[in-house]
Amino acid sequence: FHPHPANPHSSTSRGLGDVYKRQGELINRLHEVGFDSDTILLNAGAYTHTSVAIGDAIKSIDSSVIEIHISNTFAREDFRHTSYLTPVVKGLIIGFGLDSYRLGVESVLNKATL
Repeated sequence: FHPHPANPHSSTSRGLGDVYKRQGELINRLHEVGFDSDTILLNAGAYTHTSVAIGDAIKSIDSSVIEIHISNTFAREDFRHTSYLTPVVKGLIIGFGLDSYRLGVESVLNKATL
């Protein structure tokens, strides 16, 4: 987690840009930063569709979470149409390719979703 590049003096808006190979590491990281960060940008990958535990971790923290997906998950396999995260996040950005991350950062900077 690094300060937001557009505001190097702020360390309160963070993204989970690291790739977590195990669900437990992602949950631990959410708990580590979820009480002192304003917003977390989260692409949980396939865990989105399988992890009740990550949804529970999001519910347990104070930070707003924006769920991000590069692809339009509704245009993919049926199992990807269900998210255990969407009901507990502040917002959802989906299907804009890598621009999805830019849109997430812009929403934080503009406070549009907070």
